[in-house]
Amino acid sequence: MRLLSWVVFLVLQIAFLPLAVVGGLMVTYKQMIVSKRLGVSQTMVEVLNGRWTMHVFEMRQDVATVRLAHSVPNTSIFGLWLVLVPLWVKYKLSGTYFGYPRVPAEGREGLGDLMIARTLYIDRIMRRVVGDMDQFVLLGAGYDTRAYGEFKRDGLAFFELDQAPNQELKVASLGRAGIEAAHVTFVSVDFSREDAFEKLRADGYDPTKKTLFLWEGVTLYLDVEDVRRTLRDVRKHAASGSVVVADFYSERFIRWGSGLLAKKTLEYTDETVGFGLPFTTDHEQILQHFLESEGMKPGETFFLGSAGKKGPFMVVAEFGV
Repeated sequence: MRLLSWVVFLVLQIAFLPLAVVGGLMVTYKQMIVSKRLGVSQTMVEVLNGRWTMHVFEMRQDVATVRLAHSVPNTSIFGLWLVLVPLWVKYKLSGTYFGYPRVPAEGREGLGDLMIARTLYIDRIMRRVVGDMDQFVLLGAGYDTRAYGEFKRDGLAFFELDQAPNQELKVASLGRAGIEAAHVTFVSVDFSREDAFEKLRADGYDPTKKTLFLWEGVTLYLDVEDVRRTLRDVRKHAASGSVVVADFYSERFIRWGSGLLAKKTLEYTDETVGFGLPFTTDHEQILQHFLESEGMKPGETFFLGSAGKKGPFMVVAEFGV
């Protein structure tokens, strides 16, 4: 069956090549041009596309993401299918992954695995800790759908924070998709100008209750002072036993993101990269020192790409308050 899957894949790959180019252009147009027109982040679309792909390839069940992806205006599911059909058919015939998407071995992740690996590692930490929490706060929620799927449960209060344009588009898209969101409190905030926790408390957040904070795909777009200020605010306004799950990126990754093409792509929707940590052979100590300098207690970590000669390009980290 594997041999057949390769034959079919190669035939489809050749036949679909012109269509894949068209599909890629459709996705790029929606993500870049439409996001710009709507005044929303284009990077949050990458998360949605990645999670949709994981569901379609049976890596991670996420019905809410699939429904949301069909209702948002700034991605193209048809375009994604044009790009991925040969790989999907090969997977369905052989039951194995090839190229993209794939589930890499820990430490051997490449840049192309970032979205997949990051999602799986964060899920792994969350499954272990969420049962002890009373509140779940998503900082910079974007198109994340964890509040509407596996992690939705009675007794857990959900708060999603994001900039107003991003959040308004998401709420409208959730409604079009028929996704129930009455259990989620949406808090719009300009992180650079407003006190996020002041707005949270005004909307029902209780600083005496243990809280799981998810801060995914955000720190690399901030400067060091914004990152440190957020960590201090969490420590100040969260109950003992609360947990933060966040991702931090290497300075090497930030330099790549500051390259001409990547920089221009981000700047098109008024986004830039900034904060990174000097991950080298001492990456575990560097992360520990950074977290402890802000009074945080390091927990489980996943260093992506740590088996490579240049060290990891990012880390998914759990740390306690």
